[in-house]
Amino acid sequence: MNIRLCYASKRNENSDDLLQDLRDILTEARDFNTQHFIYGVLYYADNAFFQCLEGEQQIVESLFEKIKTDARHLEVKHLNTHSIDQSTFKRWSMKYVQRNTNIENFFLSLGENSFNPSCLDQTSLDTFLSELLLAEQTTLPIGKKVGMVNRGVNPF
Repeated sequence: MNIRLCYASKRNENSDDLLQDLRDILTEARDFNTQHFIYGVLYYADNAFFQCLEGEQQIVESLFEKIKTDARHLEVKHLNTHSIDQSTFKRWSMKYVQRNTNIENFFLSLGENSFNPSCLDQTSLDTFLSELLLAEQTTLPIGKKVGMVNRGVNPF
């Protein structure tokens, strides 16, 4: 059975290099996800992460347990898990969306002054996922050329 699992967390500020943390998270996620047919999206702003993972239940839940112990994440909050018939983010092993005006406006409409994914309920979570699906993927400067899969595009 395939599921969609969404969570929010705070960035551990003990790390001095945000860009390196994001690169590492995306590289690790894209490598693992490609091998295990996991799809999803990552959004980061205002010291907070949001991630949606889609794939086989046992693999996604095991991955989430690992994420909860990752030193780069604090206050990991499980938002929702439910079964899915097909993956919304199947085009990406891990899509990355950087700070975005539409998403900032979306959170303002929820009464939040900054990106606060912990406030999402089921209705607002579904709307947020739609915003992320429509948003442009951001490419972080990596310093070397990488293939399509490592940029989060799954060619299958």
